[in-house]
Amino acid sequence: MAVSPSPASPSRRRISRALALTLALSAAALSAAPAAAAALPAAEETDPKGVKPTVVLVHGAFADASGWNAVAEELTDHGYKVVAPANPLRGLVSDSAYIASVLKSIDGPLVLAGHSYGGAVIGSAAAGNPNVRALVYVSAFMPDKGENLGTLAAKFQGSELQPALNPVPYSDGVRKGTDLYIKTDKFHSVFAADLPVSQTKLMAVEQRPIAQACFEEAAPGAAWRTVPSWFVVSKHDKAIAPDLERWQAKRAGSKTVEIDSSHVSMMSHPDVVTRQIREAASGTATGAAKSAALADTGSRTMALVGVGGLAGTAVLAGTALLVTARRQSAARGD
Repeated sequence: MAVSPSPASPSRRRISRALALTLALSAAALSAAPAAAAALPAAEETDPKGVKPTVVLVHGAFADASGWNAVAEELTDHGYKVVAPANPLRGLVSDSAYIASVLKSIDGPLVLAGHSYGGAVIGSAAAGNPNVRALVYVSAFMPDKGENLGTLAAKFQGSELQPALNPVPYSDGVRKGTDLYIKTDKFHSVFAADLPVSQTKLMAVEQRPIAQACFEEAAPGAAWRTVPSWFVVSKHDKAIAPDLERWQAKRAGSKTVEIDSSHVSMMSHPDVVTRQIREAASGTATGAAKSAALADTGSRTMALVGVGGLAGTAVLAGTALLVTARRQSAARGD
């Protein structure tokens, strides 16, 4: 004869319900943890307002803005707005003032890159401009306030520029002075030895002269003292001594990379120069990014703590129910 199981006592039924409730609450709370964490956005290395800085590329002596073509193209491909103004090459004070006026016309954060004499210009032009977040010096002069480039250039050996110069008197109807050109037969070896000769022949013919006054005037500012800087040292530079470049970068505490390049590293190694500019642009947002990352991590932690607390509360509540049910069962003897 089949024996029917005896019905469960009320106490046992209460224990079973309490256990089921505990397991259900714990499972629900734990399953919510990944979703809660995933709902929080990840931090991005951008400007605090989410805007990439505009990159301003300033050329140096004996050249024009076209020397930045390859770099400008790469930066544009990576989503940066690029401005490459004409550097007047008339005097360090007036050139810096002109570029400073260009900077004031651009909204938002700025990263400045200067090649050769352009480095001296950006250091003064950026002084006092709160929108300038980083300076990148490419085979460049980096004078301190009050220094002139002639004295700075004489600090180290290695440059072959001085004997290669061809001074030409000029007059613009208002003032007179001396323009400096690189002799055409010296242009390739001194200025751009790692570019094709066919290319440097055209560059020599089309070179823009620099006024001698640019090497004599004292730098009116030195933004690198307060603005983070990067430096690309060209190890085979014959226009500016590589040891001077290293010394300037060390003095400024610049983040430095050295490459096997002539003076025109932005033309012969545009990928390396672009990478440094992008790193500088990214580095300007590092503080904001770190803060955002920490805030994000903290938010995720709090979310998980909250979810964990919910799970813990569920377990405690269920445990309390079980204990109560068992005590009642013991008291009734079932």
